[in-house]
Amino acid sequence: MEKKNILVLCTGNSCRSQMAHGYLAFFSNGNAAIYSAGIETHGLNPRAVLVMKEDGIDISSHTSNNVNEYLNIPFDYIITVCDHANENCPYIPGKAIRLHENFPDPAKAMGSEDEILAQFRATQNLVKAYCKQFVEEKILVSAN
Repeated sequence: MEKKNILVLCTGNSCRSQMAHGYLAFFSNGNAAIYSAGIETHGLNPRAVLVMKEDGIDISSHTSNNVNEYLNIPFDYIITVCDHANENCPYIPGKAIRLHENFPDPAKAMGSEDEILAQFRATQNLVKAYCKQFVEEKILVSAN
């Protein structure tokens, strides 16, 4: 079976798309090639790295990439994880199935460090559940 190419797209490719990238890679267990990108590049958010590490997934080596770097890859799925990216995504040629889920942006969280990290973990839990279900329904089904 041919690996599915999946692009996760967000505004800055620093938090939500990076979390999704980590979980999709984990849950797909080598049955998909995962890419994440942003309409802009904001660098990797250290709090996203921290909360993912707490859950046993190391995304510290990920890079923040611009969507234009991947225009020549034939994607099977393009998942936008914020409304801004969904509305402003450049045209990506091909027959990719486009999916959208607007996750809250933990980078905009305010308050104490504990309160901010709580927002990161809340978003992380939503992203994890979405990615697990996506892989079970779209990737592992076709791998069997």
